[in-house]
Amino acid sequence: MMSGVRETIEAMGPPARTAARFLARASTAAKNALLEAIADALDGARGSIAEANRIDVERGRENGLSAALLDRLTLTPQRVDSMIGGVRDVIALPDPVGELLKAWTLPNGLDLQKVRVPLGVIGIIYESRPNVTIDASILCLKTGNATILRGGSEAIESNRALVAAVSSACRAMGAPEAIVSLVPTTDREAIPALCGMDRFIDLMIPRGGHGLIETVVQHARMPVIKHYHGVCQVYVHASADPEMAEAITVNAKCQRPGVCNAAETLLVDRAIAPTLLPRLARVLMENGVELRGDEEVAGLIGMPLARPENWSTEYLDLVMAVRIVAGLDEAIDHIETFGSHHSDTIIASDPQAAERFLAEVDSAAVYWNASTRFTDGAQFGFGAEIGISTDKIHARGPMALEELTSYKYIARGTGHIRK
Repeated sequence: MMSGVRETIEAMGPPARTAARFLARASTAAKNALLEAIADALDGARGSIAEANRIDVERGRENGLSAALLDRLTLTPQRVDSMIGGVRDVIALPDPVGELLKAWTLPNGLDLQKVRVPLGVIGIIYESRPNVTIDASILCLKTGNATILRGGSEAIESNRALVAAVSSACRAMGAPEAIVSLVPTTDREAIPALCGMDRFIDLMIPRGGHGLIETVVQHARMPVIKHYHGVCQVYVHASADPEMAEAITVNAKCQRPGVCNAAETLLVDRAIAPTLLPRLARVLMENGVELRGDEEVAGLIGMPLARPENWSTEYLDLVMAVRIVAGLDEAIDHIETFGSHHSDTIIASDPQAAERFLAEVDSAAVYWNASTRFTDGAQFGFGAEIGISTDKIHARGPMALEELTSYKYIARGTGHIRK
């Protein structure tokens, strides 16, 4: 016999599947009109969203959430503005559904087409950031997918207010409310229950800490696209311009340290470390960064020694591991050994070294003379994103509209039979 939680989760499946079929038939104009209604509903619900978020933030503060997690949780008026703007940005983006990817005719006259189609129902399990509720909803809607959301307990009131606004827009437009549905319970049993719903959910996307992702991967009976942690690295090559190295390193670490594309490790070429590293360390510490270095670094500038786990830690805070490397080969080896294949950058004036780095570092995004902070759907020109995939199959890097679709083959014959 199913528990109450499992019964609740199972009951969400059929309406979501019906909503997905509704969206699959909808025209681009109809989907855009619904998105516009959602933008208006969010604008009209600012008061209820702010009050719900206040409750979540106060509870989070009482429960001892870190500064980084509180920052992710907080919905300022500017972030609500950005959320609404993100809806309208997605409206302006081309609809990938129905795109003709390929067409050909076989020698027997059978016409074939490869056409982009929705995935169906997408389950998204995430933590802390209530803006994911809207980003996920609008991207899935634009691509004709229904969404079942399971947010973290720390953001439950905010998520309820946001989904209530989306539901009101769906009702007003005569669309099924189950286009976007929120798991109503924060019970942990909801996660394995969702992961067992392969009859209704076509894809699961977990966004959160390592433990959450491992739980989803362990229980999921449908495909999973993982958004693992971001251990991003800045490598300062011997040919780097010092001013550029300082600007990029500070931006990558300090501009918003609580996000997955912020840099966690600084690698500096031994040839320039005696002159450049003290400068970089000084400006990082002036920006509030706590540095943890290897013995060679500590001998140069003095700091707590890094422990082995520091090289593979996603701090999401003003903490950075620092290591001196012998050159490009050692830098690439370090990144491949300790990184999470998310985003890594080389600062260099030597184009041969830079091109080797770009070719050999196996990460979702690799940069030359640019901050890792650009690994973001909006920054890449995709509009709102559903996350940064560190997988290699189907979707990699910022996941936006195209990554939320599949394709099917359409064959048109004139009585063709196989002989």
